[in-house]
Amino acid sequence: MTQSPLILVTGGSRGLGRAAALALAAGGADVILTYHSNAAQAATAVTAVEAEGRMARAFRLDIGQPGTFATFADTLRDALAGMGRDRIDGLINNAGSGVFVPYADTDADSLDRMYGEHLKGPYLLTQTLLPLIADGGRILNVSSGLTRFSMPGYSAYAAMKGAVEVMTRYQARELGDRGISVNAFAPGAIETDFGGGAVRDNADLNAHVAGVTALGRVGLPSDIGPAMAALVLSPSNWITGQRIEASGGMNL
Repeated sequence: MTQSPLILVTGGSRGLGRAAALALAAGGADVILTYHSNAAQAATAVTAVEAEGRMARAFRLDIGQPGTFATFADTLRDALAGMGRDRIDGLINNAGSGVFVPYADTDADSLDRMYGEHLKGPYLLTQTLLPLIADGGRILNVSSGLTRFSMPGYSAYAAMKGAVEVMTRYQARELGDRGISVNAFAPGAIETDFGGGAVRDNADLNAHVAGVTALGRVGLPSDIGPAMAALVLSPSNWITGQRIEASGGMNL
């Protein structure tokens, strides 16, 4: 019997990561997710995946602390053995936080945090996990619509996501001989608690985004999770090295 795909989602306990985990489960995949600190929230995500009839595990990981990645890889290797596996079939690099501060007021600590969480962390975590990613697997690096259009206050975050898209192309080129496809996935503005929940909770900002979006509304996690799952679970890996935007047609 062919085993179900097994996908690792960083930051999978909440927001877009949780939406991706649930969509993956609905698509027939088992899921390993990471969380930063809220174990109870992670447990509810595991329960939701299991309710779809799939296996799920959750482990703590701080994407901004690369010194812990080797230990995390050991934890993952043990978890895989317990699930009757030795490899994951896909990795979604989703974890990270946001900074909403005007460019002139962005300090070095905020810039360093964005670098650590959105570029250095995914770069080194993926590198660490390469022996555990199956040949022919999928890597999806979450970027942002803000690499194509600009919204004041997001310069530090968007700059790192721009670098993620460059990293994606290099990964695709250098991992291609293993049949691993690597793409960048760029959501538009989504109603979550990301960045303090500004898009969700600020009525003026929400209305502005809806007004510049072809589909006439702000995106929801349920718009994004299935799109990520579709890319990772696609039977074809001929799409690689690409930036794929899911923004509802924002700022066309």
